[in-house]
Amino acid sequence: MAYRKLGRTSAQRKAMLRDLTTDLLINERIQTTETRAKEIRVTVEKMITLGKRGDLHARRQAASYVRNEVANVESGESALQKLFTDIAPRYQERQGGYTRIMKLGPRRGDAAPMVIIELV
Repeated sequence: MAYRKLGRTSAQRKAMLRDLTTDLLINERIQTTETRAKEIRVTVEKMITLGKRGDLHARRQAASYVRNEVANVESGESALQKLFTDIAPRYQERQGGYTRIMKLGPRRGDAAPMVIIELV
């Protein structure tokens, strides 16, 4: 198994990765530590690939991972709807590499390397 444990139990780690993945899909840009960004890059790429497939099975697979949060308050659009209607069509011609990681520098409290991860 090649993954980072991030100093958490498996349930905590899975919950954190689901939350960060959902936040990245909603906001399209978040600031986090470098190791977390490298881990969520994998799950975000999988979710966008499922969104590009667009069939019912892919939608159910993505729904089992992405949190049920509101992405747009005015229209009531959820994160899953945003993934399938806004984000996935944007990358229809692209064969992967949907995210970009930009380094910021150390965090003030513990000097952890901080980055911004965003959708390209």
